[in-house]
Amino acid sequence: MFNIIAPLVEGSDVLDVFAGTGSLGIEALSRGAKSAVFFDISAQCCSVIKDNLAHTKLSDKAAVYTIDYGAGIEKMYRAGRKFDIIIMDPPYNKNFIQEALKLLTKNDIMVDDGIIIAEHSVQDSLPEDFGRFKAVDARKYGDTMITIFKDGKYDQ
Repeated sequence: MFNIIAPLVEGSDVLDVFAGTGSLGIEALSRGAKSAVFFDISAQCCSVIKDNLAHTKLSDKAAVYTIDYGAGIEKMYRAGRKFDIIIMDPPYNKNFIQEALKLLTKNDIMVDDGIIIAEHSVQDSLPEDFGRFKAVDARKYGDTMITIFKDGKYDQ
């Protein structure tokens, strides 16, 4: 995933939705992202993320929220936060990405030329256009797909 977006990571603000262990957001920080916000509904996962951030000495660049993705997206919108890169790696085959894209359309928390990276099952079908977002790249890695979305106005 990071080989695809490497030039965009340096100095970016990253949102890691469905963060799990936080590995994707932490990888972004280790590659020069300015900040990362992590959402996971599991308190145990958020504890692991905080431990991983402390271990990598990246805690000062991060915020971790034990929160549902929908409430988290709305919280960032109300706070006026904008992100350059939004990473989503939800449980597969549950339509979470489609629901999150709906919320991201409603709650504008992405900078104009930002990207959304969705990791999902090859069986989890995503539309090429979703609200204002357009899939600009999709790659298959075994049973996993990585789809990159941009705002349709900025996909050139």
